[in-house]
Amino acid sequence: MTDPILKGPILKVQGLNKHFGGVVATDNLDFDVEPGEIHAVIGPNGAGKTTFVAQIAGMIKSDSGSIMFDGGEIAGLSAHARSRRGLARSFQITSIFKEFTVIENVAMSIQAHDGHSFRFWRRANTDPALMDPARALLDRVGLGARAEIVASNLAHGEQRQLEIAMALATGPKLLLLDEPTAGMGPEDSQSMAAFLRDIKGEYSMLLIEHDMDTVFALADRITVLVYGRAIATGTPEEIRGNDEVRAAYLGEEA
Repeated sequence: MTDPILKGPILKVQGLNKHFGGVVATDNLDFDVEPGEIHAVIGPNGAGKTTFVAQIAGMIKSDSGSIMFDGGEIAGLSAHARSRRGLARSFQITSIFKEFTVIENVAMSIQAHDGHSFRFWRRANTDPALMDPARALLDRVGLGARAEIVASNLAHGEQRQLEIAMALATGPKLLLLDEPTAGMGPEDSQSMAAFLRDIKGEYSMLLIEHDMDTVFALADRITVLVYGRAIATGTPEEIRGNDEVRAAYLGEEA
């Protein structure tokens, strides 16, 4: 959860760069997330949004730049080390253990974050120290009644809810949410937005999202990326009224 003692941004990125051959994915990017806020990143396809999140999470190594998280530099750390420090990422494509039950997925996330090997899972899946908090998290995301269902049998929207529960199971200080409503119908999208609104303030969030209704309903601030470059950062109202943003991306949606 958000640390109330922290002074300044929970995440501060400066001069971040990533090139893939001649393609510029992030272009001298500066960005920050304040404790407890939802900072959304939007932009057209190919703008570099997912690459940017992957750089912060440690999945992609940056060419240059600084990534300060919770008061310390993490640019040289592995993805696992960043997770242990309090970064949790959800993926654009759902990433769960489909052969396990819903509650086992969450319990394994708790176990992995605590540094225990999956070799001991057969014993751990009856451990109240894992299963009780896992059940509480499932109740929180609305999946309490589905705890014993094999994850592959969940509907797509429920799988996305499970992935969020798995992220929360690691006790994050910052949630990196990459398209949490991807592939959802209107009803499921509204449910996900309502849940994120419910935990707003408890967790700092960097939100990548294509659904503009969700973005403008949830975000405290929005950064617009075009070809890896931030062309604007501001409140939803400021972004709606920005002529450069309108021309580059929002168009009639503004």
